[in-house]
Amino acid sequence: MTNGRVLLASPRGCCAGVDRAVSAVEAALERYGAPVYVRKQIIHNSYVVATLSKRGAIFVEDVEEVPAGAVLVFSAHGVASAVRDSASRRELRVIDATCPLVTKVHREAIRFARAGYDVVLIGQPGHDEVIGTLGQAPGMVQLVSGPADVAAVKVRDTAKVAWLSQTTLSVNEARATARALRARFPQLIDPPSGDICYAAQNRQDAVERIAAASDLVLVVGSANSHNSSRLAEIARNAGAPAYRVDHAGEIQEGWLDAAETIGVTGGASVPEILVQEVLSWLASRGFDRVEQVEVTRENASFTLPSELGRDYRPSHIMAGVGTGSRS
Repeated sequence: MTNGRVLLASPRGCCAGVDRAVSAVEAALERYGAPVYVRKQIIHNSYVVATLSKRGAIFVEDVEEVPAGAVLVFSAHGVASAVRDSASRRELRVIDATCPLVTKVHREAIRFARAGYDVVLIGQPGHDEVIGTLGQAPGMVQLVSGPADVAAVKVRDTAKVAWLSQTTLSVNEARATARALRARFPQLIDPPSGDICYAAQNRQDAVERIAAASDLVLVVGSANSHNSSRLAEIARNAGAPAYRVDHAGEIQEGWLDAAETIGVTGGASVPEILVQEVLSWLASRGFDRVEQVEVTRENASFTLPSELGRDYRPSHIMAGVGTGSRS
């Protein structure tokens, strides 16, 4: 096979919140020196975690693992209020790298709870972002993962129910569950603005576009990356076989059998270097015509966490995203 075609999704790869979080760890290492502790994975990407580990970041599961007085970075997914309290008791120097869009959802959960509403969070059980949001108002926020869970929701007052969403859910999935909630609670309150983050929606729109014209779709992203798995799912729903791979080494030659057009994208936690390695792997096997399919342009960026000052410097690890999350 020679002169095969690749449809390259745009936008793809790291979003502004991911870039900010990784930049925060890099800036903390420069300012304070190693080690800098990070609670959980700063983002869900094994390449990024391994690279930061080599530079002196130490990833921990629990605040109690961090020496008293040390520098601790909260991941992009956010943390429960109890985690912040624990860090304060240990007198840790906290740098909060929570994505601002996740912070928005946290504030909404707190506001609704203080107003006496039961809050229903639509999200994936066990996801770090979901755990953090549930922990903003313990006992006032409950999780549903889909329409089938709605019947089990228990509230104190059917007239005072609000819903929120994990930011990386697909729009259609969140809407279907919200409709089921509204059918049961007609006075259900919507979020004041959409909780699906712009980057998740843009990448989903782009992969749907390329999948419609592809014989195969490759989604670059780690196994624990919820948004990457969603991209593969959306591609399949659009009619194309799709595989999520952490890097080019995970691609199986047999997937290319009978394929003439291959779609490629990267999840919102993926450095562009990993996408480029996949393109090089495909080119070496005859898929050397790359056509970029752009559904929108992104120019979002977020300032660094206030603990590090306001000067924003793009992450060295995530750099080179081209038409990814920033322009």
